[in-house]
Amino acid sequence: MPTDEYDPEMGRKFIFVTGGVMSGLGKGITAASTGRLLKNAGFDVTAVKIDPYLNVDAGTMNPYEHGEVYVLKDGAEVDLDLGNYERFLGVDMTADHNITTGKTYQHVIQKERDGDYLGKTVQIIPHVTEDIKRRIREAAEGTDVCLVEVGGTVGDIESMPFLESLRQFASEEEDGDVLFTHVTLVPYSKNGEQKTKPTQHSVKELRSIGLQPDILVGRADDKLEPATKSKIAQFCDVPDAAVFSNPDVPDIYHVPLMVEEEGLDEYVMERLGIADEALPKEDRDNRWRELVTADRTGSVDIALVGKYALEDAYMSIHEALKHAGIECGVDVNILWVDSDEMLDKHEERLKDADGVVVPGGFGSRGTGGKIEAIRYARENDVPFLGLCLGFQMAVVEQARNVLGHDEAHSAELDPDTPYPVIDLLPEQYEVDEMGGTMRLGAHDTDIDAGTLAEAVYGDTSCTERHRHRYEVNPELIDELESEGLRFSGRAENRMEILELTNHPFFFGTQFHPEFRSRPDRASPPFLGFLRAVLGELDARELGNEEVTA
Repeated sequence: MPTDEYDPEMGRKFIFVTGGVMSGLGKGITAASTGRLLKNAGFDVTAVKIDPYLNVDAGTMNPYEHGEVYVLKDGAEVDLDLGNYERFLGVDMTADHNITTGKTYQHVIQKERDGDYLGKTVQIIPHVTEDIKRRIREAAEGTDVCLVEVGGTVGDIESMPFLESLRQFASEEEDGDVLFTHVTLVPYSKNGEQKTKPTQHSVKELRSIGLQPDILVGRADDKLEPATKSKIAQFCDVPDAAVFSNPDVPDIYHVPLMVEEEGLDEYVMERLGIADEALPKEDRDNRWRELVTADRTGSVDIALVGKYALEDAYMSIHEALKHAGIECGVDVNILWVDSDEMLDKHEERLKDADGVVVPGGFGSRGTGGKIEAIRYARENDVPFLGLCLGFQMAVVEQARNVLGHDEAHSAELDPDTPYPVIDLLPEQYEVDEMGGTMRLGAHDTDIDAGTLAEAVYGDTSCTERHRHRYEVNPELIDELESEGLRFSGRAENRMEILELTNHPFFFGTQFHPEFRSRPDRASPPFLGFLRAVLGELDARELGNEEVTA
């Protein structure tokens, strides 16, 4: 029986997930939940996200349009859905697990320029579709089941080459090795009736391009009624047993429990012919259910001071706080504080907060509010966690309000500042392109012994993911550390972690620890932060043996 390791005798299986009616229905969460259940049953599972936009990657996208840019260990800047796959499946992915139109076309055009297609007319079919199929197969190599989510909705002109690739792909694989799952909206009429017509039209659109769904998942406020399921099955030419509900739940981590209750995992394994290889139900991994249903003993209020008025822009931070809450046994309530308006409208929300988080970001808008939020946390002994730009603004706040350099700033935000405590990386001086040119991906940090950072990580080194271009100015370190600030984590001449020696928990990281946080493995900085909020950790008492992170 498999034990979450690749079984070469079974052969690769593929589940393609498409969406209809409207975007944002939760295709990714549906796919990730299916993968989580297959993983619980003992299979080695991976995922691929197809993004039909022309961008090569998500790195230059505005968070207002596309949510946060998620960074993988190899430095790939990708769609936030890859973050959900990493968190649900408990795996680290690479650039190969994200396919975009821009990436595919760039590769095909370069091959044409290099003469690889010499004498041939380069076309969508077969050259682009062959490249797409190659990418899917390479990403799936060495795994039992590969979930492939196609972004957007059926009918989008941008998705057509990908859907055609999937049609070809299915005909090239053995029968029973490919399943098509289609996620659609099941809205309600004014009298409360669940309406199936949008699903019917969406499946009709899918079938018009040669794809017949094997499984239909209906997104609705509540579970699909038996009559609704039967009607969808009849009009969409699938068995009644192939129609599943995915109703709203209080938290996305409950979706695997919901679709398991619906029997989606058992149906998938049966259709893929792997049910006999699955672990018996009594032997399956039950940690996920135990984690997300564990009792909470209380709650805390955390102010997240950001400039993007959009929850998806800070998704990984929100999730990392939840993961720390799971481990600490408390609910974490997020107080969304607009840093651009904080001085006028949101200062009271900081006073209501048990802790303050200042996240990353780009551009000067809202930085004044972030600096004031950091000052408030420092002066009032409120636990503080600064991430990337939040780390940098903590350095600016120290230089301005403790050391007296009123015009101190980041050269990124104010090129004319006379006291650039944050400056450009030396290797960035000649860089002109914006995409993929920052310090990206996983890098090691050395941690000083006897510091809060060591207590947080339980080690004198850590590996975390980065996404930034500017650094703390190494020429100013001595003065910056003269009044209680300490850079306790470094990577050669790069300052990676800061802390205050006279504060219960004042902690900043140049890197993004939220990207490695998992429901069953909370990020150390977030966990330390939440323990400080709960009064279980005070950096001022680190000399006492009883105090641990």
